[in-house]
Amino acid sequence: MTGWTAPGTAPLVGEVTLLLADDIHRAWSQADEEAPPFWAFAWAGGQALARHVLDHPDVVRGRRVLDLATGSGIVAIAAARAGALHVVASDSDARARIAAIRNARLNGVSLDVVGDLVTEDAADVALDVDVVLAGDVFYEQPMARLVLDFLDEAVGAGIDVLVGDPGREYLPRKRVTPLATYDVPGTADLEGRAVTPTTVHRLT
Repeated sequence: MTGWTAPGTAPLVGEVTLLLADDIHRAWSQADEEAPPFWAFAWAGGQALARHVLDHPDVVRGRRVLDLATGSGIVAIAAARAGALHVVASDSDARARIAAIRNARLNGVSLDVVGDLVTEDAADVALDVDVVLAGDVFYEQPMARLVLDFLDEAVGAGIDVLVGDPGREYLPRKRVTPLATYDVPGTADLEGRAVTPTTVHRLT
């Protein structure tokens, strides 16, 4: 992890320092094929959601927040900096959890970093929150189904659910209300285009 990442900032979220890969090809070649280093990059959905939280702190201020599929932790860190009462950052990848912890330390915030809440029987922990944030989670059908089932449970429990999405194929478009759209720059390597329009939605 330390050999091919360095402290940096995402183009849209300059307030948050992250350990980021400086070369996408090198990062992917050195990673385990079963667990690609998604956590080493600031994806468009996460950047937009983090930006939205920082610009609209009332979304999380004084509230208990879960950042689902936290990756680098960019959204969770933004929530903590915006005044969240308590932030849980969840990811199924052990290296993502390590990265989120290290990134939180770089930013002087505290996160409760936990494992996968989507497939494990941990509903009591997962739903003991006021807000669920999920950045870029609808890119693959099997995961999208699991995530949507989890988020449906959250919505049913009266929890606010916000998702950041750059137009992924499996976004449940009939279930979301757009709140804001951000042009995320610097995404040529990850998205194949220099700027990626990304929307923050409320799931209903």
